[in-house]
Amino acid sequence: MFVSCKKITTRQRVQTLSENYTQAWVYRDSGKLDSAYISLSKAKDEFLGRKDSIGVAKSLINMAEIAYLKGDYFGSQELATQVDSYLDSTKKVERELLSSNYNTLGNVSNGLERYEEGNTFFKKAILYTKNTAALNLYYNNIGVDLLYLKRYGEAISYFSKSAGDESSSTSAMKLSNIAKAKWQQNPDFNPAPLFQKALSIRLSDNNLWGQNSSFAHLADYYMKKHPDSALLYAQKMYHIAQTLVSPDDQLEALQKLIKLSPQKEARQYFEIYQNLSDSVQTARSAAKNQFALIRYETEKNKADFLKAQAENIKKQSSILIRNIGIGVLIVFSTASYLWYRRRQKILRQEKEIEVKNTEIKYVKKVHDHVANRIYQVMNEIDNRPQMDKDEVAEKLDVIYHISRDLSYESIDTKYKQGFAKALSKMFSSYQSAKVNIVVNGNEEKIWETVQETAKEEVFTILQELMTNMKKHSEADVVQLAFQHEQQRITVLYSDNGKGIQHFSPGNGLKNTETRIKSISGIITFDTKANEGLNVKFSFPI
Repeated sequence: MFVSCKKITTRQRVQTLSENYTQAWVYRDSGKLDSAYISLSKAKDEFLGRKDSIGVAKSLINMAEIAYLKGDYFGSQELATQVDSYLDSTKKVERELLSSNYNTLGNVSNGLERYEEGNTFFKKAILYTKNTAALNLYYNNIGVDLLYLKRYGEAISYFSKSAGDESSSTSAMKLSNIAKAKWQQNPDFNPAPLFQKALSIRLSDNNLWGQNSSFAHLADYYMKKHPDSALLYAQKMYHIAQTLVSPDDQLEALQKLIKLSPQKEARQYFEIYQNLSDSVQTARSAAKNQFALIRYETEKNKADFLKAQAENIKKQSSILIRNIGIGVLIVFSTASYLWYRRRQKILRQEKEIEVKNTEIKYVKKVHDHVANRIYQVMNEIDNRPQMDKDEVAEKLDVIYHISRDLSYESIDTKYKQGFAKALSKMFSSYQSAKVNIVVNGNEEKIWETVQETAKEEVFTILQELMTNMKKHSEADVVQLAFQHEQQRITVLYSDNGKGIQHFSPGNGLKNTETRIKSISGIITFDTKANEGLNVKFSFPI
């Protein structure tokens, strides 16, 4: 509201128009802020040539505001701090311009999360204006700063200073902010009636920005008390923010939706949030670079002009400027070359790390999916001398297909014959006249709701335990028990072998910890030398 008001008054007070200044407002009205900024920069130079200090000040004020709106806070601050030197604070018209400029500096401080500094600028803005709409905005801005600083009593005092009819947008803003301050001050306070009253006013006025704020407040209030209501208001906020094309408000609404939505929808909202956040950061970075480049080009052109004048007065000045330019170019070129070399080195290192990680990944896959399977088949052949060639060939064919598919991110391990049966078949391959394996509780019904990825990890962990037993433990009795309680599956393994003295990084059993963590489970090992091995692991269904 205030920005719109200032646009009208600024136009009315332009005493010496320039084509660039007029064109800047055409661009701004059509939403082309980048083009408006360029035109204002050119207008500023024109006003400087005419020695029109008010024109220069107005150009700088609007350039600073556009830079702030585009997220270039430091650029905005740099421009706004130049304004004071072009204005006379004893003149009414120029006092209003100073007030507007201090408001921009306050907004920049808030954007940088310097709320005390922002308060100082907003209070200065109040000193230089008598405009009611402007004062209402400044009181509100100070109150919002005080909320961030958790000075709730002072915040309520400033919000209460806003003046307006009971059905006005100012009244709605006042009600909503006072309710929020009282609620933050006292969590037992119920702000909902005031929030709803403010929303009603904003709906009747079709005040979309106000509605956006009301929906945000209501979603925050109902977040813990009534999540369903909070979700509804967060959705409304998101739709309004999209209509307003306000990325920051869309991001805030998406944060609420991620917290409140079911898992599937929350994942979708999170992807939208990431993409939008990246786009906003990219756009703001581009704006900062663009505005910096515009300022650089402006200053460069000015320097070239001064250089041409200086050549007519003193030749040495030209030589000095040229040498400075060459020095800057050399420094820039050297820095660019060093940066390029460093960047190439980093890229090479990243590539080496990537290759190493790929090697580790495939070594792990070979160990888990091929080596253990081969060892399993070897045990079956050892334990069942009567096994015919066709059966051996079939098992080797399975291993062949697993080996062939190692390059894929995931290997198809769906257990078509039933997971419990697949486990039993694997256990039996390790049983022999010397090793007795006792299994309890391995039934198909406990695996019905378990995801395929979890089954794959469980199968690999148990296969690693059985392989370790066969290779190293010298056990003759192995017991396995499967339990299904409270949406968790627990597996107990024990043998009477010689145990494990210590785990080494290359030990296959050490890798089981990583595997069980990948399915949100936990695993414990209880072993002492010559006293067997007890392993317990569990994971949520």
